Amino acid sequence: MKVLVTGFDPFGGEKINPSFEAVKMLPNKILNVSIVKLEIPTVFYKSIETLRSKICEIQPDIVICTGQAGGRSHISIERVAINIDDASIEDNEGNKPEDKPIFFDGENAYFSNLPIKDIVKGVKSIGIPAEISNTAGTFVCNHLLYGLMYYIHKDFKRTLGGFIHVPYLPEQVINKKNVPSMSLGNIAKALEKVIEISVEYYEKKQRA
Repeated sequence: MKVLVTGFDPFGGEKINPSFEAVKMLPNKILNVSIVKLEIPTVFYKSIETLRSKICEIQPDIVICTGQAGGRSHISIERVAINIDDASIEDNEGNKPEDKPIFFDGENAYFSNLPIKDIVKGVKSIGIPAEISNTAGTFVCNHLLYGLMYYIHKDFKRTLGGFIHVPYLPEQVINKKNVPSMSLGNIAKALEKVIEISVEYYEKKQRA
């Protein structure tokens, strides 16, 4: 069994992205399941292509994508991705799509098939704030989650997938007033718990 976990490279003028920094801290095995780590470019379409290529290569059972959500104080478990790109800033290659569908043949929205409520309870149980989020935005994070679930529905029907937004790191908010942050260690601990619960859910489904 394999779990693919992704994080983004830095964007928007930041020098670090807590999502991939936390992914890098994860052990290579969790519950005796192999953890494969991948950095995703913060670029429309290239992000989806990078993810799909890795899925085709390693055939993971679970895909958990992560991204930075500056301004949020909790680990945010995303419920849904919508079929729209509407960027307020440029991506890392200067793209700034506005009001554009991600896939013309896709549904208006796709829901994560991770056990999102169990994940929130599990992360809270280890003393880390967590919540369900009903919007992944309209930038590359939503774009990637939509692409993941689009391909799960079309090509990888046995795969579980979803997206986790994480707060800024403390060093990112030194010059930002009244902006929440979370330590890298707590973000990594939360992601490990997300993976544990997702693996247990997947194995339970296979036994059913």
